[in-house]
Amino acid sequence: METRDPELKSELDATLHARSELGSDYESALVESFLEKVEQRLDSTLDRRVRRHLAEQQVSVARGARTPQPLGNFGERYGFGIISLILAIPLSAIGAAAAHAEGLIIAWLGVVAVNAVHAARNWPWFQRRSGRAESDWED
Repeated sequence: METRDPELKSELDATLHARSELGSDYESALVESFLEKVEQRLDSTLDRRVRRHLAEQQVSVARGARTPQPLGNFGERYGFGIISLILAIPLSAIGAAAAHAEGLIIAWLGVVAVNAVHAARNWPWFQRRSGRAESDWED
């Protein structure tokens, strides 16, 4: 078994050794204890990666690079597209049943329009101007 974290491997070995000594009565407590250690290790690794990513973004912004893109941009774009295509199936059926070919065309024009407007949010000419406040409540 290849492991990247020898400390975690030694914790697993110690947990397995304790289970063999104590028997199956303490198995759930031992497993919970080991999983808690794994969770702490994952949390610390994730915190370290997030801090490093934020520091890299701050350095790139300070050097005058373009504004960093949000982390969820990829999933938001493609998730919206997939959901709209899934919803297009019943819309197509309803449009075709109600108005035949014209209803089908109108349903798909609506799907395309919704996706185009969603995609246009990221286009430079649709972006808000930097001089404007995002809402009336901000200074």
